[in-house]
Amino acid sequence: MADAAPLPRHVIRLAELSQRRDSQALIEPDAGARAAVARQLDIPSIRKLRFAATLTPEGASGWRLTGELGATVVQDCVVTLEPVVTRIDETVTRRYMPGLSEPEGSEVEMPEDDTVEPLPAAIDIAQVMIEALALALPDYPRAPKAGSGDLAVSEPGVEPLRDADLKPFAGLKGLRDKLGGGDETPQ
Repeated sequence: MADAAPLPRHVIRLAELSQRRDSQALIEPDAGARAAVARQLDIPSIRKLRFAATLTPEGASGWRLTGELGATVVQDCVVTLEPVVTRIDETVTRRYMPGLSEPEGSEVEMPEDDTVEPLPAAIDIAQVMIEALALALPDYPRAPKAGSGDLAVSEPGVEPLRDADLKPFAGLKGLRDKLGGGDETPQ
């Protein structure tokens, strides 16, 4: 796909911003850029996408990014593969603090505050938008008329095992019914 649009970019160099007031950014990607984001996220399409961000100086040299993400996305139903349209409205917060370093190694402990990141020289607001959208997408989208998707298989002549049969007291209920105690009420 040589003619495919690239991912949107909106890079802000922090050294060029005023340390005394907020800075605003608004991203509303066109159809080509939305298609590129959809390919990146491995979903069929993004109908609408908007990210309004505010960068606020925090402390001596840190920055706080707060933003409002709005999107209408189309995903495949996990049961029927029919298109499922989802509206996403999320508040996004990132704090860029000096003195932090990128974690090294394959195993990293999650910090208590997952909004804190090392202070970069520049922030790509569009990358923050794409990351926030990826985190906000439903993991298992379902079409309104999709069944449960449960599959029950057994040998011929044997009743299949269902979720209800796996509950702790399901066996006791079956035993009670066999002994004829299912209809009686305690006196």
